[in-house]
Amino acid sequence: MPGALGQISNVLLKAEGSHPKGQEDIGEPKDSRQHNRRLEGFYEEHSIIKEVSVQNFVNISVTECPETDKNLVHLETDLPGDVVVHWGVCRDHDKRWEIPTAQYPPETKIFKKKALRTLLQPKEDGHGSWGLFSLDKEFMGFLFVLKLNENTWLNYMGCDFYIPLASATSLPIQASQSQTEGQEKQVILSPPQNESSKIIIPERFDSHFADISGNTAEADQVVLGAASGNEIINEIRNLVTGISSEKIRKTKTKEAQETILQEIEKLAAEAYSIFRSATPTFVEKDVSDAEALKPPIKLSSGTGSGYEILCQGFNWESHKSGRWYKELDEKISQLASIGFTIVWLPPPTESVSPEGYMPKDLYNLNSRYGSMEELKILVKRFHEVGIKVLGDAVLNHRCAHSQNQNGVWNIFGGRLKWDDRAVVADDPHFQGRGNKSSGDNFHAAPNIDHSQDFVRKDLKEWLIWLRKEIGYDGWRLDFVRGFWGGYVKDYMDASEPYFALGEYWDSLSYTYGEMDHNQDAHRQRIVDWINATSGTAGAFDVTTKGILHAALERCEYWRLSDQKGKPPGVVGWWPSRAVTFIENHDTGSTQGHWRFPNGKEMQGYAYILTHPGTPAVFYDHIFSHKGSEISALISLRNRTKINCRSTVKITKAERDVYAAIIDEKVAMKIGPGHYEPPSGPKKWALATEGKDYKVWEA
Repeated sequence: MPGALGQISNVLLKAEGSHPKGQEDIGEPKDSRQHNRRLEGFYEEHSIIKEVSVQNFVNISVTECPETDKNLVHLETDLPGDVVVHWGVCRDHDKRWEIPTAQYPPETKIFKKKALRTLLQPKEDGHGSWGLFSLDKEFMGFLFVLKLNENTWLNYMGCDFYIPLASATSLPIQASQSQTEGQEKQVILSPPQNESSKIIIPERFDSHFADISGNTAEADQVVLGAASGNEIINEIRNLVTGISSEKIRKTKTKEAQETILQEIEKLAAEAYSIFRSATPTFVEKDVSDAEALKPPIKLSSGTGSGYEILCQGFNWESHKSGRWYKELDEKISQLASIGFTIVWLPPPTESVSPEGYMPKDLYNLNSRYGSMEELKILVKRFHEVGIKVLGDAVLNHRCAHSQNQNGVWNIFGGRLKWDDRAVVADDPHFQGRGNKSSGDNFHAAPNIDHSQDFVRKDLKEWLIWLRKEIGYDGWRLDFVRGFWGGYVKDYMDASEPYFALGEYWDSLSYTYGEMDHNQDAHRQRIVDWINATSGTAGAFDVTTKGILHAALERCEYWRLSDQKGKPPGVVGWWPSRAVTFIENHDTGSTQGHWRFPNGKEMQGYAYILTHPGTPAVFYDHIFSHKGSEISALISLRNRTKINCRSTVKITKAERDVYAAIIDEKVAMKIGPGHYEPPSGPKKWALATEGKDYKVWEA
């Protein structure tokens, strides 16, 4: 059965080289380093005939309704087309079907006096369908199977799906099976009327959903495990091994080798593009005059409530006064009144560079921004007005206190007295005795080896100490390209942040100096890193910033829609983990490494403050002539409850105008071209406007 995403269609090229961020080399790269990877072991070329399965989901939640003393069962799926659920209830463990006597959902009929048959309602965003079932508490379980067409039924290994109703819960569809946390298994759903159509489910028990992977290939199927990037890549490598092991071993040309590599990269990128938020967005519907489903809100690690608006609370020059914490304290009331929910503070530790990004003694929090006590007071004051605080944690590198016998600075002092075992072995400047780096090297300071147990133990204790001693609510993680995202998961699990995000910054794709329209490979690398953290941290959406640059500079607003009609950045693939921004202390301020197109900043803010993802606003822009316009957009976002998982319908993406409707509540356009939201039953009122942008509210 084809999945909702359809067949793989786009060739994605892996990025050529990398672009490490240093103090002087931090902006948008102009030239990628030459791709020097050697391709060996390729012989006779064969076409790849295997198909990579795409994923769909079915989510069940059970909620108690105290007003009616009933259980409300909410079923939603992203399966395409008309989906019919055959359902019933049972009173005991024998799971004998009964037809309940109660109000049934719309489009419900009795099927042969044995079951109820309900056509699920289409979601408002057009992706999938849903149903709501009101059941008396006398029943023990909810039973169902899904019908996609006359020849395709979905059930659980020949049995009915069973959802226990003993208590209100949110369950994956196989939740009645006992599982060890983190365990994976494959479940085969075989339709009785069409034995040739099989659907393989890599099951991920994370209390939110179970994935259904469709695969039309009967023979020699490729099964993708539970959203693990490494496992997917291993499958593709196995595919290449199978090709190269053929008896005919004729060395291929470089062009043929690259063709095979591109095809495999395409499979990997397309497979990753199915990543979704772990917390589903429910569309509230009226059940009856007396009942309404109100699913509980669950906070997801790394994303807070989903309604966050982030303020970067400093710029590149903020350290110069020596009293930044006190200066920012004077702005707290204003930041709260604008509507910010989170503020990101500069690195707090003693540092070789005054800006804080060359940390030395991690436990010494007397910096050029102020003293440790002043920092604690500032954090407390933010908390008093309901604003969470992120600390800027530099975990990739650390400056040493003394030299080794060869005169190399790789011996650390202070509370964390590390030696050269804490430094990666492949950093040519600092003679480390650790293992090779799991990422890109930052050449200005010793790169820390996170594979060392003592390093991870010390860093986890430090993050926990900062949470307790200072009161930080989460982290902005500097230069995360330098170490594997799995280590980040370890640190996040230990420190349990309310919100966390990483700075994963590298080159976008260019051809002959012109930015490519397709930036899937770039956002893929960011998504790969987020996935390596198991979603415990989000990331800055550098892809969106770069595409906005090109669209606004060249009046090419068509760039703001990808080939599937979605936002072309990380926000189009994994919005709950995308932190959108147009400027920060590196790109703007006095550094200006990758400054947003001059005079068009408000178009950028009109985009990110109306779209899903978590928007971040730069300090310099808030306290400038742009402040009132930004405040109006933030007020609109808060008023209409746009959140990190809001839905986007792109209505125009043309040369001189981009327009979209968000959650059916907000319409917006940027660019000099004309756009008015559609007329009809919904009335639109102009909420705010400025040079080349307008925003309407329903």
